[in-house]
Amino acid sequence: MYDWQHKNWPNFIYDEGIIGDYAIRFAELSGETVGILKIFNSSKKQSEILDMMISEAIKTSEIEGEMLSREDVRSSFLNRLGLTSTTKNIKDKRAENVALLMLEVRNSFQTKLSEKLIKGWHRILFANSKYINAGVYRKSEDPMQIISGAMGKEKVHFEAPPSSQVPQEMKQFVKWYNAFNTKGSMPKVMIKTAITHLYFESIHPFEDGNGRIGRALIEKCLSESLDRQMMMSISQTIEKDKNHYYSELKKAQSTLEIDSWLLYFSQLLLDSQKNVLEVLDFSLKKAHFFDRYKSKMNSRQMKAINKMLDAGKDGFEGGMTAKKYISISKTTKATATRDLQKLVELGILKQNLAGRSTNYTINI
Repeated sequence: MYDWQHKNWPNFIYDEGIIGDYAIRFAELSGETVGILKIFNSSKKQSEILDMMISEAIKTSEIEGEMLSREDVRSSFLNRLGLTSTTKNIKDKRAENVALLMLEVRNSFQTKLSEKLIKGWHRILFANSKYINAGVYRKSEDPMQIISGAMGKEKVHFEAPPSSQVPQEMKQFVKWYNAFNTKGSMPKVMIKTAITHLYFESIHPFEDGNGRIGRALIEKCLSESLDRQMMMSISQTIEKDKNHYYSELKKAQSTLEIDSWLLYFSQLLLDSQKNVLEVLDFSLKKAHFFDRYKSKMNSRQMKAINKMLDAGKDGFEGGMTAKKYISISKTTKATATRDLQKLVELGILKQNLAGRSTNYTINI
């Protein structure tokens, strides 16, 4: 039996008190995020938010098996925001669509939720699609099932309500969402967001794109409830352990008792905010790093260090090596060796010996 088949659907049962500590911590983390963003000037703040949105756009598509070019996604955002002097050509229109969806969700977070709004998001996501009925609820009489396994050995993880029920289910969902009052209560904000995602994914109203729309609803619910645009990394956090996410979602979709889901989802929100803070903290350290060392590096060293820092807080995979340095800086082995040794002496790089090989990590 699935959640929507229970006679009391959609009256979810939960204990609000179990996420009290999570709510306190989330309030602290989101407050720290706002505080760090205030340190940046408007240009730097815009750049940080844009980079986070680009990463989220890529990851929300990657979760669904779509691999988008970072350059296409970035160009799509720049075009839409008017941040480029010449409109860049986008090879993959899916990148353009997901960028526009994310901007629409972010900029209209105060708009009252409606079926028209949700269908509009779907229409954006699948604009010009030859295979998906954009902005239209599914109508097929075939069951909408989430399955895995080889043909003939499929395993059904979840089956959504029949298409004939979707219009009524969505009316009820929107009515529930708009009636749920979170004012003045962080636990209620987190609970509403957790149920919003679970509720929507259980209805699964569209032929495709339910995951991406469902994650967009997470941002909408948080931003609307807290009355500010949130800096989010939900998709990046989910993508790190998709199996855990799908396992928890599957469990929650078999019952109306959702304490376990609330605990999982609250931790997901915390991890998402921690990731945002780590990214912003790294950016601050990066700025201080350049203020301290930029006058001490030559152009070759600067190019290599920039390459390492562009990899972000998770670091330059495998560290810097003489071979990589030669490739990046277009120089000789002798010069690469001297440059790297100088960077070690300056304290910019840390030398790591592993057998016969040597690599270097940045000492930020």
